[in-house]
Amino acid sequence: MTTPPAPLSPSLADLRELTPARVGLGRSGASLPTDALLSFTLDHARARDAVHAAFDVRGIAAGLAGLGITSLEVSSQAHSRRDYLRRPDLGRMLDSASRRSLETCGITACPCAIVIGDGLSPTAVNVHAVELIRHLVPRLAADKVDAGAVIAASGARVALGDEIGAIIGARMLVMLIGERPGLSAPDSLGAYLTFAPRIGLTDADRNCISNIHRAGLSYAEAAFRISWLVREGLARQITGVALKDESGGGSSRNALPGCDKSDT
Repeated sequence: MTTPPAPLSPSLADLRELTPARVGLGRSGASLPTDALLSFTLDHARARDAVHAAFDVRGIAAGLAGLGITSLEVSSQAHSRRDYLRRPDLGRMLDSASRRSLETCGITACPCAIVIGDGLSPTAVNVHAVELIRHLVPRLAADKVDAGAVIAASGARVALGDEIGAIIGARMLVMLIGERPGLSAPDSLGAYLTFAPRIGLTDADRNCISNIHRAGLSYAEAAFRISWLVREGLARQITGVALKDESGGGSSRNALPGCDKSDT
């Protein structure tokens, strides 16, 4: 009788196959190897570039028009990227012109509004927002939920959606916004869902689906989960910690009540 060989111990190479995290980089003397250092520097530069990228409002409007969707444009009180980064509070409030525009746009008692905000990664929004909406709107329609308004918001923090939703009377608000860039994902998009939005709500009142990008959650999976939360949130008249994701789609780590990678 022969003894079976002992299983091989997992190696660092095996671990690197399972995660984009920087593990087992090696060293050169007391420093990182040149390749690892250059890779880190490049990813850090991409993350910084994503924060400071221009929000392509016209490109997004054109992409939405191609889907047969007319969008509105608004701005927060953070009128420059410098103000946006230094004064988070300004990104949570509409400027006076945008407030007047929404008050006179004729949208009232909106069942579900979608706000596209630049957030901390305009790059993510420029790349992913229109494609996500392409997958999302048919799912909402199948659930008999009308996306009555789509609004592009410049200089936006997550909480800006509360004021927008309150003005247009949205029962449910879906905020698509660029998440804080990481060294492995500078273009990650997040979706925040809020029932009966109004000024003064906190992240405990929202559900968040994060990590929507090419190497993360797919458009189809994200649209499925957003539409489920919209449908159930409207039926139960709740979002946030009171609404758990029971859609059965994907990993629960991507749809957490109160999750915040966008720095509200």
